[in-house]
Amino acid sequence: MQFAASGFTMEVVKLELLCKQLHEANDGVQRQEAEKALVEFQSGRGAATLSQCQLLLDRAQSSYSQYLAATTLTKLVSRNPCTLSLQQRIDIRNYVLNYLATRPKLVHYVTQGLVVLFGRITKLGWFDGLDKEKWAFRNVVGDVSQFLQGSVDHCVIGVQLLAQLTAEMNQISESDANKSLTKHRKIASSFRDTQLYDIFQLSCTLLRTALENSKTLNFSDESQHGLMTHLLRLALNCLTFDFIGTSVDESSDDLGTVQIPTAWRPAFLDFSTVQLFFDLYASLPASLSPVTLSCLVQIASVRRTLFSNEERAKFLSQLVNGVRNILQNPQGLSDPSNYHEFCRLLLRLKSNYQLGELVTVEHYPDAIQLIAKFTVESLNMWQFAPNSVHYLLSLWQRMVGSVPYMKATEPHLLETYTPEVVRAYVSSRLESVGVVLREGLDDPLDDVTVIQQQLDQLSTIGRCEYAKTCALLVQLFEQTAQRYQELISTRMNSRSQQHSMEEIAILEGQLTWLVYMIGSAIGGRVSFNTSDDHDAMDGELVCRILQLMNLTDTYLPQGGCERRELATISFFEQFRKIYVGDQVHKTSKFYRRLSEILGLNDESMVLAVFVRKIITNLKYWGHCEQILTRTLTLLSDLSISYNSVRKLVKLEEVQFMLNNHTSEHFPFLGVGVSVQEMRSRTLFYTSLGRLLMVELGEDEEKFTQFMIPITSAFDSVGRLLAQAETPMFQAEEAKKGLIGLARDLRGLAYAFNTKTSYMMLFDWIYPTYTGVLVRGVEIWSHDPQVTTPVLKLFAELVQNRSQRLQFDVSSPNGILLFREASKVICTYVGDCCFCYLCLQVQEFWLKETTFQKIRYIL
Repeated sequence: MQFAASGFTMEVVKLELLCKQLHEANDGVQRQEAEKALVEFQSGRGAATLSQCQLLLDRAQSSYSQYLAATTLTKLVSRNPCTLSLQQRIDIRNYVLNYLATRPKLVHYVTQGLVVLFGRITKLGWFDGLDKEKWAFRNVVGDVSQFLQGSVDHCVIGVQLLAQLTAEMNQISESDANKSLTKHRKIASSFRDTQLYDIFQLSCTLLRTALENSKTLNFSDESQHGLMTHLLRLALNCLTFDFIGTSVDESSDDLGTVQIPTAWRPAFLDFSTVQLFFDLYASLPASLSPVTLSCLVQIASVRRTLFSNEERAKFLSQLVNGVRNILQNPQGLSDPSNYHEFCRLLLRLKSNYQLGELVTVEHYPDAIQLIAKFTVESLNMWQFAPNSVHYLLSLWQRMVGSVPYMKATEPHLLETYTPEVVRAYVSSRLESVGVVLREGLDDPLDDVTVIQQQLDQLSTIGRCEYAKTCALLVQLFEQTAQRYQELISTRMNSRSQQHSMEEIAILEGQLTWLVYMIGSAIGGRVSFNTSDDHDAMDGELVCRILQLMNLTDTYLPQGGCERRELATISFFEQFRKIYVGDQVHKTSKFYRRLSEILGLNDESMVLAVFVRKIITNLKYWGHCEQILTRTLTLLSDLSISYNSVRKLVKLEEVQFMLNNHTSEHFPFLGVGVSVQEMRSRTLFYTSLGRLLMVELGEDEEKFTQFMIPITSAFDSVGRLLAQAETPMFQAEEAKKGLIGLARDLRGLAYAFNTKTSYMMLFDWIYPTYTGVLVRGVEIWSHDPQVTTPVLKLFAELVQNRSQRLQFDVSSPNGILLFREASKVICTYVGDCCFCYLCLQVQEFWLKETTFQKIRYIL
């Protein structure tokens, strides 16, 4: 490219100095000033910036200044609209290629900066041409071929150029931010159709040549190692290309199908392509082999429709044989990266192919045996690559889930191996408790999200041979629970109390795992064919959990195990979904076992157990936000079910909650808790409101009776706020009281979705207590802990949920509600602003009749 080189020497020297100061100076102020000056330089648009970048590259005094020039040129060509002419961009691209060809040993980040510049300028100029017959930037392979025919260092650069260009074409870069997605896809599609297949074939050819010479390659040599790294990355970039334009956000779905174009069929019908990557995995060191497995993951995900039935069977057979060979020689899987990618590969085989297709593969019996052995060993090594377990469990989950739909006559052998997988998972998790406690490791039980994900997978796997699963869980649970009961009962008199406490902690952790697992086993009923015998087994498991709960709840006044309580709530959630509700047959063997063992003869008695547990948790675990929230969520789920809620309100335990919702019985309703913990009060009162609504009707006396605790609390807060200007003002108590009441009323307002119940609440709150809320906002107008719950309360009050705000024409309630909501808004901000509450008020006001509006104006 032709740049003017005179007149800029001093400026270039200054830029080089600034680069050195930015990266090497010890003075923070000096670094900041250098950074500011360099940012200003990079924002330049004219020919001067272009010339200075060339001089920085030509002088080559510092790798820092070279990198500055490369990134500045990238910004320059990426600007929209671009100020550079077509010829200038062609000159820059040619200059970059020549610069890289004559300086193959640049510092790696400088090389990368220039490679990115090449990819960006090629992509943005993809549809630019000197004339209709000649495109300016599309001779990609030809331009790069000069590098591939040179030294190892030149080959590395050539492969980098192709890999970066492929990646650039596959993503929306900063330069595309102001361009349409259609333009991006048009460029990517053109590149896919004209260049990508040739580039992929080139990468395979070069990899095949490298494999043939692998015995003479020295992977400890940086250049040779780098060449293989970039070759594999190039192949992977080709295989992960977004062929149909569905993954523009750079996210990836591990269960997705690779939509290889039909034109690529020859590459995959030639089975040497697949074998190439299996051979590369076997030949390359652990620093390189994970990428080969990543390529195989993509190859295994190639869309099924690319092949005929016969071709697909051969292709699958080759993949399964390759997997079998890896499992027969598993040394490389000791590397965590190899292990992780191999687990992904196993899952992709099942995700893309049906179980009926897998069982017809010649070596399927050997393969499934080896996969089962690998899974068992992996589960037993629970500390090694724990994130990879997800893929193995997903594999078995999908295999078992496919059994009812399999039409092939060949045996799937899952009944032989799934019990081994279940046993390995259960036993390894129980054994992990003692190891974690003694060695101070991260406890898997602390990650509830991962546990839930794994147990959801295990629930399906365990249902394959459910009798064996239940027998295992019952045996382990009885042994552990019996020993736990013995230690608990003798703890106070134990001579070696320290040893006893350690063993109790281990047993509590093991029981936590078992409760989680039993809950997941019961939850698995929904996704698998069941029988009366399975229901009886579920009954056996549930009875044991309830017996344990009765034991542990008696010790709650002295303390409890938080993680075990979370597991118990998880169990109750699964229990409710499967055996409590409108669709459950109450004559099943499940309820018969509950009746025989625990005397729970019908669903009402089972619901009473639920509510007693909820009350116990609310009483003793109000300080634990996670337990409190999940307990209240369970209560909310029960209150939503139509048939269950009608049975619930007849229970003494529910009537107790409706008549005693005070801090005396439920400490989390008091002012002694943190403001953060008060968030759960909204959900609590939403549930109580639903329960109250079942038999409320127009019974105002019953409503007044229910509101007595809230009325008393509001009166107390009102008295405190009246003292706001005096030294006697108890600010913290008043503040927490107001926050809690606002959250309570919001829950009730959400539940009261009929006109009758809503008007009871409105008549109660107005005008007696709306003034208290407005006064609270006035005092703490700059404290979001107060204003947010109050504003949310009013937003709910003006929400016309289920048409509950359809007032009579002669009723002033619409005007009154609008006025009180307006007072809160004006008190909060001084003037009305378009927050969420304002929009709700405005919508409500526009629906009012003309008569009411005139009355308000008058």
